[in-house]
Amino acid sequence: MDLSPFEADNSVSCRLASQIPDVCRTEDCCLGVDEAGRGPVLGPMVYGICFCPVSQKEELKALKVADSKTLTEAERENLFQKLEEAKSYVGWALQILSPNVISTSMLQRTKYNLNALSHDTAIGLVQFALDSGVQVKEVYVDTVGPAEKYEEKLSQHFPGVQVTVRPKADSLFPIVSAASICAKVARDHAVEGWKFPEDLGEMDGAYGSGYPNDPKTKAWLLKYLDPVFGFPQFVRFSWSTAQTQLDSKAAPVHWDDDEEDGERAAQRHKNRSMLSYFSSSAEGGKSRQDHRFFSDRRLRSLSSL
Repeated sequence: MDLSPFEADNSVSCRLASQIPDVCRTEDCCLGVDEAGRGPVLGPMVYGICFCPVSQKEELKALKVADSKTLTEAERENLFQKLEEAKSYVGWALQILSPNVISTSMLQRTKYNLNALSHDTAIGLVQFALDSGVQVKEVYVDTVGPAEKYEEKLSQHFPGVQVTVRPKADSLFPIVSAASICAKVARDHAVEGWKFPEDLGEMDGAYGSGYPNDPKTKAWLLKYLDPVFGFPQFVRFSWSTAQTQLDSKAAPVHWDDDEEDGERAAQRHKNRSMLSYFSSSAEGGKSRQDHRFFSDRRLRSLSSL
């Protein structure tokens, strides 16, 4: 699998895709969605879709695809190669979400949790297939959150498409198993070949599985935690494992506007409405305290020009 477009800049998300089989543009198709790397504190999360004509489901099943978590790395590589050899009727697409994108999304001011990010990524991949001309009629998805709500959400996004969301869908539907294999192979390659933009010197020792409870992963995080600059971009710094280490080992930082933000919040709470800000003291019957922005600049409101 060629990941060079992602490796060129692994701080951002990247979409990769196979060629669209001609038959998928003319026949009704089924499409599976699954991900790899949701839980690790290290490395990207990869969402994958795989699709084929409904009429050729049995051919896909004959490839003996299975849930990627039940397979060895060699078995996954072998099955991905079989999917590539079946390119006359099988297609796939991937969305690689870098650790940096995951963390900055989750920590932005507007709440955007991992479930929402996962849903939007899956929706984007299904839409990509439709926009590419794939005649998608059936979609099978491994659930993220409550299956019924997720199924309803996808059905509303894609009217006319039969959507099935199930827990453990990667072990129930071969088309989801195929998507799982594509996603897992891509993540394995991305992690193994990760290019660090930071100068970490000679890397001695592996970082383990990348999961928070792995002792090797925890030791690696401690070793490469910079007290000022934090972690390399390989780390999802929004994970509690990383934040705990930052809180205990990194240099403390005090933001001067912390108290000011508290004052602003209190002042906003006191304001009865936006209109009251623009009303004159005479109209309101009470004097109005100017915001610090205006008082610092010695600006005053005018009741008339």
